[in-house]
Amino acid sequence: MPAASRPSSPPSLTVVGIGADGWDGLSPAARELVLGAGTVLGGSRHLDLLPPVADQDRRPWPSPLRDGLPALLDAVTRAPVVALASGDPLVSGIGTTLVDLLGKDRVTVVPAVSSVALARAELGWSAESVGVVSLVGREETLVLRELAPGRRLLVLSSDENTPAVVAELLVAAGYGDSRLTVLGDLGSAAAARIDATAATWTASAPRLHVLALDLVGPHLGGWTAGLPDEAFEHDGQLTKRDLRASALARLAPTPGAHLWDVGAGAGSVAIEWMRAHATCTATAVEGNEDRAKRIGVNARTLGVPGLEIVHGRAPEALVGLRTPDAVFIGGGATNPGVIDACLAALRPGGRLVVHGVTLETEQVLAALYAEHGGELTRISVETATPIGGYTGWKPARAVTQWAFTSPG
Repeated sequence: MPAASRPSSPPSLTVVGIGADGWDGLSPAARELVLGAGTVLGGSRHLDLLPPVADQDRRPWPSPLRDGLPALLDAVTRAPVVALASGDPLVSGIGTTLVDLLGKDRVTVVPAVSSVALARAELGWSAESVGVVSLVGREETLVLRELAPGRRLLVLSSDENTPAVVAELLVAAGYGDSRLTVLGDLGSAAAARIDATAATWTASAPRLHVLALDLVGPHLGGWTAGLPDEAFEHDGQLTKRDLRASALARLAPTPGAHLWDVGAGAGSVAIEWMRAHATCTATAVEGNEDRAKRIGVNARTLGVPGLEIVHGRAPEALVGLRTPDAVFIGGGATNPGVIDACLAALRPGGRLVVHGVTLETEQVLAALYAEHGGELTRISVETATPIGGYTGWKPARAVTQWAFTSPG
């Protein structure tokens, strides 16, 4: 989603976290901030918790939220401004959005105890032993990236339907024995707990809850590069496991970095890039419509539904895309302008990896190596297969790989 424009004259504001215990649970200092505000912003549920204050301007959040925030903030005339949030405003909350929009120098955050902390306290799970996944406004298939036997997860649910959807996904992935615990209205007098397994889940969850997962199931694959080829749906246009691992070792995914996967085929390189860290992002560019659709299926199945898919041919399809930190070209390297466009797009220090299987592509890569340097490698992979009653080596087509790091 494109970022909303900044308000023309953004106000400074204080974001106050409110727990499930509402107004009564606020500290005296937090109450003073709210009662002394000229304008209070928040969800209708939070605004309804406040006692009356004469002449105080109270405004609910717009819908859609991020797109409507600049106009809402432009309309604020009474200072000081307080925004209400659930728990810790910087845990999948409005505080993060406001800091992104206004800048940290204009936003002060006064947190309450987060729902994550309350859930850990209820379960006795230490912070270092637990992963946290937010499904607020996001696809539930994000959970699938996290699956590993013995792993514990706290899921920030979107609504009361989240547990049933997650349970169904777990069962389909072979994790039906996983323990699901719904912790509703944490910190309030109405706090409730529901326990079941994914396979036996039939309960109705409260709208406000944290979903805890104690995962039991098979090893499905790691977060380092090299998932089995069978993990992807494909029509043969797939960067195979050993070659994919070699490419990603040189592409070097790091938190927050963005990849272009050009001529993406089944999307395997982009998907493994995003699986490397929850903040890695990628754009898969694929000219074949059926393959582009298949990339979306693979991305959801492997827990990275946020993969951006562009149906189009490079270099034209590259125009206007987010600047990459790394680029992989798995197909179409000999098409005029493709490699030049990718080199030009790289940030300083950005990485480019190109694969070629034809003599023509090999000649192009040899010339690029002579001009720019980098690393030129020829990779041959052989696998053991039956030969009658014996076993022999079956070679795959050799691949030439050029890896280059942009200066700076």
